[in-house]
Amino acid sequence: MNHNLPWVAERARLFRESDAGFARWARGFGPIVHKDLTQLRVHELAQVLVAGGKASDAASVYRTLWAADRLAAAGMWLTVHMTYADRVYPDGREMAAEDFKGTPEGHTGGSLNIVPAYVGYLAANALSGLTRGWLMGQGHCVAGIDACNLLAGNMTPRHAERYDRSEGGLTRFARDFYSYAIDAAGRPASPLGSHVGPNTAGGLSEGGYLGFAELQYVHMPLPGERLVVFLSDGAFEEQRGSDWAPRWWRAEDCGFVAPFMILNGRRIEQRSTMQQQGGQEWFQQHLRLNGFDPMEIDGTDPAAFAWAVHAMEERLAACAAAVASGTIQYPVPLHYTIAEAPKGFGFPGAGTNAAHNLPLAGNPHADPSARQQFNEGARALFVPPAELDEALAALCRHQDQQRPLERDHPLAHRRVDAPALPAAQWHAVGTGQVSPMGALDAAFAAIVQANPQLRPRVGNPDELRSNRMGQTLDLLKHRVFSPEPGLAEAVDGAVITALNEEAVVSAALGNKGGINLVVSYEAFAVKMLGALRQEILFARHQAEAGAPPGWLSVVTVATSHTWENGKNEQSHQDPTLAEALLGEMSDTARVLFPVDANSAAAALRAAYDTHGQFWTLVVPKRPMANRLTGEQAQRLVEEGASVVKACEAPEVLLIAIGAYQLRQALLAADRLDAAGHRTAVTCIVEPGRFRTPRDERERAFVAGDAALQQLFPTAAVARVLVSHMRPEPTLGVLRRIDTGPQRTRALGYVARGGTLDVAGMLFANRCTWAHVAAEAASALGVDAAQVLRADELAAVRGQGDPRTVMTTA
Repeated sequence: MNHNLPWVAERARLFRESDAGFARWARGFGPIVHKDLTQLRVHELAQVLVAGGKASDAASVYRTLWAADRLAAAGMWLTVHMTYADRVYPDGREMAAEDFKGTPEGHTGGSLNIVPAYVGYLAANALSGLTRGWLMGQGHCVAGIDACNLLAGNMTPRHAERYDRSEGGLTRFARDFYSYAIDAAGRPASPLGSHVGPNTAGGLSEGGYLGFAELQYVHMPLPGERLVVFLSDGAFEEQRGSDWAPRWWRAEDCGFVAPFMILNGRRIEQRSTMQQQGGQEWFQQHLRLNGFDPMEIDGTDPAAFAWAVHAMEERLAACAAAVASGTIQYPVPLHYTIAEAPKGFGFPGAGTNAAHNLPLAGNPHADPSARQQFNEGARALFVPPAELDEALAALCRHQDQQRPLERDHPLAHRRVDAPALPAAQWHAVGTGQVSPMGALDAAFAAIVQANPQLRPRVGNPDELRSNRMGQTLDLLKHRVFSPEPGLAEAVDGAVITALNEEAVVSAALGNKGGINLVVSYEAFAVKMLGALRQEILFARHQAEAGAPPGWLSVVTVATSHTWENGKNEQSHQDPTLAEALLGEMSDTARVLFPVDANSAAAALRAAYDTHGQFWTLVVPKRPMANRLTGEQAQRLVEEGASVVKACEAPEVLLIAIGAYQLRQALLAADRLDAAGHRTAVTCIVEPGRFRTPRDERERAFVAGDAALQQLFPTAAVARVLVSHMRPEPTLGVLRRIDTGPQRTRALGYVARGGTLDVAGMLFANRCTWAHVAAEAASALGVDAAQVLRADELAAVRGQGDPRTVMTTA
C-alpha cells in the first residue's frame, strides 16, 4: 500500500473525524506520530479483532494503542536517564548539573529504537490475549527493554526487589546502569548489565555476539508457540545463514515467528553496509530473492509494530492452512517486517553516529548546552504519572486476560523431561573393531525413536554419512523442499544441513524445546565457538542467578578429528575447540574424549540425562578395538577417568586423553614393564573434572582429592601425559596432577601435520608409544636406551626410520 496516495490520507482523516477514540489515539504523543498508512492499518486491525472476538469493540483497541504511546514515550524517557542521569525525578522537573552522572555510558541510540518495538510487542500481546516470546539479537539495546519492563511491572525477582516507579527506585535503577560495582566474590553487584542477562525479564540470549539470533529464531518456537524477533541491520553483516530461515520453517513442527529488522541505517562508526548498498529497497529485493515476504512499517510507532505482529502471524497461518489442504507446497514465504527509524529516534542527536552511544554533543554534568538539550529532549518524552497509570491499566491486563506476564513466556522457561533411554547396545570387548562414531550414531537414533515427544534437530555442516551417522541420517533425513530420489531427504527432515558451521549449530542451540545433536569435523567446529560460548555463558549466569535452565543439554560431536584427518592437510588438524571450551566453566561446558565405541555411547546417554549444559564429545570415526565393557564405559563417564592398567606401586604413571593416545600409552607401558619399570595407565575422558576449581559451582563439580589419589597415585615417580590436545593447555587444565617439569611430562599436538595417516600424525607430533616411553625414562632419570632399541631411539631422536615406531593397531 502506497502511503503517498491521496486516498490514504483522506480515509485516515475520515476515520479521525468519525471516531473519537480513534482520533484520540491518532494524535500520537510527544515524538510519536501516527502516519496515515499506520492509521489505516490500525483501523483495519480493530475491525478484524472485533470480528474475531479478540476485542469487545474497536474503542478498546484504540485505547490499548493510546496506552502504548505513553509507555513508549516513558520508556524512552527512562532510557536516556539510564545513560545520563544520577537522579531520576518522577515529576519530570528540569535537571541541574549535579543530577547527572560524571561519566555517562550506554548504547543509547539502539536502546531508544528498541522501545517502540518492544512496546508494540506488549501491545500485540494485550490485543490478542496471548503472551508471545521475544528475542533480541542486538543485546546491547537492553536498556530500552529493562526500562519498559520496570514501568510495566514486568520484572524478574532481582529487579523487582530493587526497582519501582518511586524516586528512590528509579534513581537506583539509573545508578545501577553501568555502575561497575562488584561484590566480594568478584561478580557484578548490579542486576543490570550492558546486554541481556539472566535478570532481564523474558530474555533468551545475551545478544552480545551479533548475528546468532538471526540463525536461531526459526528453530526456537514449538508448534503452538509464537516468537517476536528484533534484529538489526548492523548485525545483518555478521553470520551467514539468516537468509536461509525460510528453508527450515515447517508448520508441522515450528511455531510462528515474526521477525523485525530495526533498520536505522547505522552501525558503530558509519552507515551500515545495507544502507550503503541501497537501504530498504535493496533489502526488500534481497528478502524476496531468499524466500521471504517483506513488508515495511514506521519503526518509530508502537502501533505499527503491533499491527505487523498480527499481520505476519495471520499470513503465516494462512500459508500453513494452504499447505495442509494441499493448495500450496513448501517453501512458504516467511513474512518479515522492515521497521525503518533514525538511530536514536525521540531524542537529540538522532540519526547521527553519536547516537550509537552518547547522542548529546557533550556531558550534561559539565556542559550547559548538553544539559539544555537533555532537558528539552526529556520534556518531550515525559508522561505525567497519572497519565502513565491510566496507560498501564489499559495495556497490562494480564490477570483479566488470564495470561502470564511477558517475563514468563514459554520459551524463557523451558522444562524438558530427561528422555527415556532405551536399553544400551554395548559392544563386547575383544571381538573385532567398531567405529565409536557408529556406536554413537546407533545410540542417538535409538533415543530419538524412543522419545517421539522431543523435536529432534541435527546440525550437519555437510558430511553426516561420512562421519558414520548413517542410521541417524536415514531416520531423520536432510530437510529440503524437493527431495532427490535415492537420497535421505525429506520435506519434514530434522537434519539441518548447510556448509556453514554457525548456521547448523544454531539450529540445535535454538531448539531448546527438543533434543539436539551437532556433528562436525573437529577442525571446522572451531567456527561454532562463538555461538557455543555465548550460550554457555548465558546458561551459567542463569544458574548463578538461581534459575538454572531446564532444557536438555546440547551435544556437539567433533569427529574426523586431528589425529585421523591427516589426509586433508593441516587445515583439517586442529584441537582448538576442545582447548577453548576447557577454558570455560567445566560444570557447564563439558568436554569429553571417548576412547572406544562403548564410551562414546555412554557419553551421549549421560549428556541427555542432564540439563542446561553443553557437551562436546571428541570422537574417532575409524573402527578401533573396544577396550571397555558397557559397565566400565559408564563408570568412566560418571567419574571422568579410570585406571585401565593397574599397578600396586607404579614407578611410572601414564595418563592418556583420547582414543589413539590411550593405545600409545598402553604400548609404552608394555615396553616400560619389560624394561623393569612398574607402570600404571589412567585414562581421562573428561579433563575438566580434575582441574583446579575457579568458583564454588565448579568446586562442587570437580573430583575431590581422594578420587585424585586413587586415579593418580602420588607414589609414581614419573608421569607422562599424552593428550589429544596441545600439551600446554592440557597441563594448564590438569595442574592438580602436575608434579613439576622434572617429573611430569606432557605430549600432544604440537602443530605438526600435513597429508599423513594416523601413525604419521602421531610420529610428527612426538606422540608414538616410543616417544611416550622415552619421556618416561627421562622423567625417571634413566637412559632411554635402557627402554628402547637403538633403531627405535634413533627414530625418536629424528635420526632413524619413523616406521620403526609407528603403529596404531
